Amino acid sequence: MTAWILVGGRLIRTPALAQLPAPELVIAADGGARHAAALGVAVDVWVGDFDSSAGLTLEAPREVHPAAKDETDAELAVKMALERGAGELVFVGAFGGRFDHAAALMLGAVRLAREGQRVFLTSGDEWAWPLLAGVPVVQELPAGVTLSVVACADLVGLSLGGVRWPLAGANVPLGSGWTISNETLGGLVRAEVQGGYALVTALTPA
Repeated sequence: MTAWILVGGRLIRTPALAQLPAPELVIAADGGARHAAALGVAVDVWVGDFDSSAGLTLEAPREVHPAAKDETDAELAVKMALERGAGELVFVGAFGGRFDHAAALMLGAVRLAREGQRVFLTSGDEWAWPLLAGVPVVQELPAGVTLSVVACADLVGLSLGGVRWPLAGANVPLGSGWTISNETLGGLVRAEVQGGYALVTALTPA
């Protein structure tokens, strides 16, 4: 089952976003509920402390949590999705907004992938997929997309194809700028790594 987690970053309606398969479960994390109308989806559960949803109205069951808590609203939404049997998590509205929340969301996606969950993030114009050893990222992308591999640990044996500057067996230090701002050629892009973990990100031209 595919679950969409609506979170509070930006959302740009793009053809790629419109082509996403319809979700079987939609959970809005606090202010992420504002994306439901633009996406044309019904929210199954609205969860959070509701400190960033002033003025929003939504016909959905609420699960209200105190502001003083140990988990973000997105983490609460993930927990609920997994409890309901979700096998794939899609964070929608993932980029932009507060840096601390966005960074935690992206690193949390890597952690979820390392725990065996299928997960990716999108804001319509920007996308990210966790890259783990032995689990390649393969995506069909048009030409001219800015593609980066953000090393979240030291990477061993990174190979990258379908881009202007391919790599074969590269060792990339944590946080290196070496693998930032590559460019797709159009067609299949494949990233794989022998050790470490990263995020493969794609930003479509404005």
